[in-house]
Amino acid sequence: EGCPSVKFFLSLYRFQACVYFASVFQAMSCGIHYLASVFMAVTPNFVCGFPGNVSSVLFHNSSASSIEDIWTLWTSTENYIVVQLENGEIWELDQCSRSKREVSLDLAYEYKGNKSVFPCSDGFLYDDTKWKSTVVTQWDLVCDREWLAKLIQPTFMLGVLIGAVIFGDIADRLGRQRVIWFTSAGQFVFGIAVAFTFDYYSFVVVRFLLAMVSSGYLVVAFVYVTEFVGIKARTWASMHVHAFFAMGIMVVALVGFLVRTWWVYQIFLSIATLPFVLCCWMLPETPFWLLSEERYEDAQKVINTMARWNKVSTPCKVSELCSVQQDDLASGRTGDNDTSSTQKHNILDLFCNWQIARRTITVWLIWFTGSLGYYVFSLSSVSLGGNEYLNLFLIGAVELPCYVIACIAMDKLGRRNTLIPFLILSALICVLIMFIPQDFNILIILANMAGKFSIGVAFGLIYLYTAELYPTIVRSLAVGSGSMMCRVGSVVAPFCVYLRSVWIFMPLLLVGIMALLSGILTIMLPETLGKPLTNTLVEAIEMGRNKKSCSEKTSPAHSGAALEKIEMFGRETVSTDK
Repeated sequence: EGCPSVKFFLSLYRFQACVYFASVFQAMSCGIHYLASVFMAVTPNFVCGFPGNVSSVLFHNSSASSIEDIWTLWTSTENYIVVQLENGEIWELDQCSRSKREVSLDLAYEYKGNKSVFPCSDGFLYDDTKWKSTVVTQWDLVCDREWLAKLIQPTFMLGVLIGAVIFGDIADRLGRQRVIWFTSAGQFVFGIAVAFTFDYYSFVVVRFLLAMVSSGYLVVAFVYVTEFVGIKARTWASMHVHAFFAMGIMVVALVGFLVRTWWVYQIFLSIATLPFVLCCWMLPETPFWLLSEERYEDAQKVINTMARWNKVSTPCKVSELCSVQQDDLASGRTGDNDTSSTQKHNILDLFCNWQIARRTITVWLIWFTGSLGYYVFSLSSVSLGGNEYLNLFLIGAVELPCYVIACIAMDKLGRRNTLIPFLILSALICVLIMFIPQDFNILIILANMAGKFSIGVAFGLIYLYTAELYPTIVRSLAVGSGSMMCRVGSVVAPFCVYLRSVWIFMPLLLVGIMALLSGILTIMLPETLGKPLTNTLVEAIEMGRNKKSCSEKTSPAHSGAALEKIEMFGRETVSTDK
């Protein structure tokens, strides 16, 4: 029958395809900025600076005329370098302190005499063999300022969290089109501005704003593309947005390999998606948002444009769509759900009884674990040994088949039956990595790629699974709260990676425990494959209790009729193109 991914691309009609690929292309910039700090904030080898000109340098049994010649021999942060200045003084240079020998007769590495300890008031000397400049070397974010360097990625992820909340709400109020315009332009402007920040604090603030617009674009892009593609292609469309995000990670690895000065590196990353910024103003507003705002003339214009691009001679009229929606609402009001559909709901409804509360806790844990594992594997890839640029590239590349497998498995095996094995598999891989000898670099990298693959499958399908687990009246709350837990996981992930300094396997241990716990709890969730969406909490509870009769007792939601009419615009294109 052919590749399912190819079928997905062929199922998109001309207009939808142009809109889709233009929108998801910019998703690469989100992947770029999310992971840019792995090379931008690298801490190279360093030692304390010294007061004066050096005449000779000694490191164990090796001597040199300059410190630059010593870096290739540097193996541990516990090492120190002995330098003799032109005035005869001999200094021992550690990373965060320096000592002056009281007796400086012979230049020897070992010295048991008296020494005077001084702080690093003359700055630091950095190994620039790999990176000419990073934000760490630019503003001396080492020793007592090391914590500032470790806050770079968490503060960015905090901006991601806040941006998702703010721009998601603005998109519902002002429209998807305007938010896409603003956030895509904001990514370019703030991305370039980061390269020209004058100190650490301005750097963090501008990166925080960059995180907000990047997250805002990604959230709204998901909604935007799903409102333009057909129902049959919706799952594949949303999953392939993740794929373009992964391509952004691969771009980071490539640019990092080619450019070794952090501000030039940042500029190159920011201009990577400049073509979209120049043409994003051509993207239309979605007909569904225009209809929800009763802007019928604007909606008709977009519908006519879609029909013209897709060579449909008789596009449907907005009046027909409105009549369908009114009929659906009328039929919905005659049922037993009148009270629950008009009642306002809040986050407490996700804990209204034990069954729903247990479901919510499990779903939140999966969201958190998926995000935590995703970023722990990504951020840790540069510390696995070997070529760090190739490691990051492979960690991004492994996601591309991951989402194809996820789409096939969730449609063939079911959502729960796909989620459980991949969560448990990711936990087992975390344990397996701990038993691989550290000098087996290739095996460690392959195992980390397998871990990223398995956690990526789980992370990719939880969005759709969450939407199907909850009824219409709290569905947005459920997905939104789950997404919030995802952002919390992304904020925690950098701190989790920093625990490598405590024990090298501590991040993997934490991810493994969370993934195993999530996999076990997922067993208690109901399967949603092939079952209609529920409308009330009673129906959602019944779906968990009686899996077989659920599909017979529940009728599909009525809200899809108007959507189907718009999505049918391209069907005449199939015979025309062929």
